[in-house]
Amino acid sequence: MDREVDTIIELTPSNTFQQWLDLKIKEIRESGSLPRLLLHSCCASCSSYVLEYLSPYFLITVFFYNPNIYPEDEYEKRLKDQIRLLKELPLNEEVDLIIGNYEPEVFYQRVEGLEQEKEGQARCVKCYELRLEKTAQKAVELGCPYFTTTLTISPHKNSETINELGGKIASAYNLNYLFSDFKKKDGFRHSVLLSKRYGLYRQNYCGCSFSL
Repeated sequence: MDREVDTIIELTPSNTFQQWLDLKIKEIRESGSLPRLLLHSCCASCSSYVLEYLSPYFLITVFFYNPNIYPEDEYEKRLKDQIRLLKELPLNEEVDLIIGNYEPEVFYQRVEGLEQEKEGQARCVKCYELRLEKTAQKAVELGCPYFTTTLTISPHKNSETINELGGKIASAYNLNYLFSDFKKKDGFRHSVLLSKRYGLYRQNYCGCSFSL
């Protein structure tokens, strides 16, 4: 399927990721269209605000692909809440869910040699890259012109790094990456409030055995 790729908007200190997203949403709203978006979700609590925020402007499919999560019962706990949230959260349009394979061996292969890295450094970058690549591949398979991730809502993650990876991967797969910094506009605080409202599980570590 042919996919129309966005004209690149230069990101500068005066043109932040949030400003880029504001401009993109304005463009979509004025077009009257609802483009398809594949949204990588790391967990229900992080996706709550992002879904609420983006659903008026996109036809969203959530892609739950997180082979980094350890142990397996932790993965199942997060997945269970993701499924429940999509049933209970009132949104403009119905949201589909695709559950990726739980393949921790792929994660460990990707971060081999980086086990001793501190949280937020090279090992984490490899993890972001893995999940974004899989999301892009799935977007191509589904014919979704846009993809993005909920990861930028976390105050503990580097949005610049995540967006840089997303942009490079989008170029490689001829897709549009939706640049974001979802923690802006009180996004993170709102996700905490939504988590309380829906009784969502909020983990106390990122997910992998190293962060645990």
